[in-house]
Amino acid sequence: MPEEEEVYTPTAEQATAMKWTLIRDKRDVLLAETDWWATSDRTMTSDQTDYRKKLRDIPQDYGSPDDVVYPTKP
Repeated sequence: MPEEEEVYTPTAEQATAMKWTLIRDKRDVLLAETDWWATSDRTMTSDQTDYRKKLRDIPQDYGSPDDVVYPTKP
């Protein structure tokens, strides 16, 4: 069994960076699920366009990963 000081504990900055990575990963999956909406042979509704824009803007729109709220898929 490792001693307490041997167990890795991330710093606050590292923990925040890891949270942002997980959020971006989830966001990328949600965007990928709707990529077919943006094919050249169809036109997205304004709700679909807004949803995808809100997903893309998550890192810029939230100051903390703890505050992120994913938009509702139309």
